[in-house]
Amino acid sequence: MKLAAGNWALEAAPEWGGAILSLTRAGCDVLRPTPAVVADPFDLACFPLVPYANRIAAGSFLWGSQAVKLPRNHPEQAHPLHGTGWLMPWSVVCTDETSVTMRLEHAGDETWPWAFAAEQRLVVSAEGLLATLEVENTGERAMPVSLGFHPYFAAADRLRFVADGVWLADKEMLPAEHAAADALGDWSVGGALVRPDLVDHCYTGWRGVATIERDDGDVVLTGEGTSALHVYVPPGEAFFCAEPVTAMPDAVNRGEAASLAPGARTTIAMRISG
Repeated sequence: MKLAAGNWALEAAPEWGGAILSLTRAGCDVLRPTPAVVADPFDLACFPLVPYANRIAAGSFLWGSQAVKLPRNHPEQAHPLHGTGWLMPWSVVCTDETSVTMRLEHAGDETWPWAFAAEQRLVVSAEGLLATLEVENTGERAMPVSLGFHPYFAAADRLRFVADGVWLADKEMLPAEHAAADALGDWSVGGALVRPDLVDHCYTGWRGVATIERDDGDVVLTGEGTSALHVYVPPGEAFFCAEPVTAMPDAVNRGEAASLAPGARTTIAMRISG
């Protein structure tokens, strides 16, 4: 499914977790393109994080009086992560040359015991991409929720943003210590995206704007309703991730997950422009 406006073009795959397969500007990759044959959801260019973002430690948490145990959802990951939406097909509600709205309905099962419905809308314009994600609790009990987007950006020179702090991770890639935002380098003046060490950390108090410095012109990432930015920079790879999210990893065990009442809705948005 292809969308285009101005110099921007996008290809989406509702059947692949509501994913984006590619996003280009003037024919150049802004997101890392998905290979022709998808072997793993991590190959995708971008996918929504719903109904929780990042990892839940051992899949175990207590919500009110309910003890919850989620199964692992990826063979290479010790903890379930990124929710259920990225692993399920979405249906197309409506589409045209510049937009698509996709919907996911979840009845509640072992992967997530609460019922919910999610809608993701992708709109391409001459300015870039606007992605919105709305979740409704369609069940009869309040449920925890943390949302986000997981874009894989193509190789760039530097990343610049302002935040208040960062959660340093342990060997399980779970939050271990809250530190100053410059603990891994000062991103506020622009951090290099080629580095020998792994970055896989959540920045808190994010101001909602990140600038990606590229030879062909900067790209600006903006989040709405997303107070944190999870940054993933793997050594030796030609991509990085800057993920607008509503909460830190393992939020349900840290008192950071929001409670969504029955019938209530919550919405976030992500813009990629430049």
